[in-house]
Amino acid sequence: MIRALIAALLFASISLLFAAVVYTADQGSAVQLKLPDEPHVKSVQVIWQKKNVPAFPVDGMWTTILGIDVEAKPGEQRAEAVFTMDDGRVDRREVTIDVRAKKFPISQLNVDEKFVELSKADLDRSHRESGEIDAIYERVTTDILPDEPFTVPIPGEQGKNFGERRIFNGEPRAPHSGADLHATTGTPVHATNRGRVVLAKNLFFTGNTVLLDHGLGIYSLYAHLSRIDVKDGEVVKNGQVIGAAGATGRVTAPHLHWGMRVQGARVDPFSLVGLRW
Repeated sequence: MIRALIAALLFASISLLFAAVVYTADQGSAVQLKLPDEPHVKSVQVIWQKKNVPAFPVDGMWTTILGIDVEAKPGEQRAEAVFTMDDGRVDRREVTIDVRAKKFPISQLNVDEKFVELSKADLDRSHRESGEIDAIYERVTTDILPDEPFTVPIPGEQGKNFGERRIFNGEPRAPHSGADLHATTGTPVHATNRGRVVLAKNLFFTGNTVLLDHGLGIYSLYAHLSRIDVKDGEVVKNGQVIGAAGATGRVTAPHLHWGMRVQGARVDPFSLVGLRW
């Protein structure tokens, strides 16, 4: 009886300590949650933006990664950590993420007019392709997971234009959802982490495109490729060459557009680089 009471008090004190934790993240970034492990916890998942995101035990903590969209509302956002015990009991705890506003630059670009004023055929195609990609981003898979820290697909390159408010030929467009890495045509492009190819084909805006599923609702996109070296369903390793940089789709010069989505949120891919499991 006394032992059970002590265990209950310890559990309650850990819960109170956990409840006080607040994570801070900028608009357009990924945030890694590390939740305290406790006796008899069988599994943990985090409910975030109406999605169930599993957490996994690593070094005495339950960890997972959540995405904060580039246009997320600043201020405190709520998530819920659901702890399932080995006796079937469920404990729900609130997680607070303080989203900080971030300023993004504005850029003006001139591109082929067909990519701004679309013909009916091109408009239909772009809508169809957007629907296909959005359906992919909705999925949170668990059969394949990142096994190493995320890396930059062109080693040594830096991209600083994520989130830019872009104006194409005088027409405002949505924020830039990726980072553009400098590259000449033919430069090898490497997978940012272990993942499964869920799309590998030519798209209207992004040209030759590869999309990898890394699990947990984390996806990486590689656009404007001059060639594609992988096929749908293939599992690739961290650092594996998946294609070559180029200038296909809506571009002004050869480069790699590298994008990351985390549970559908548009995040700066560099915010994931180096995250360890």
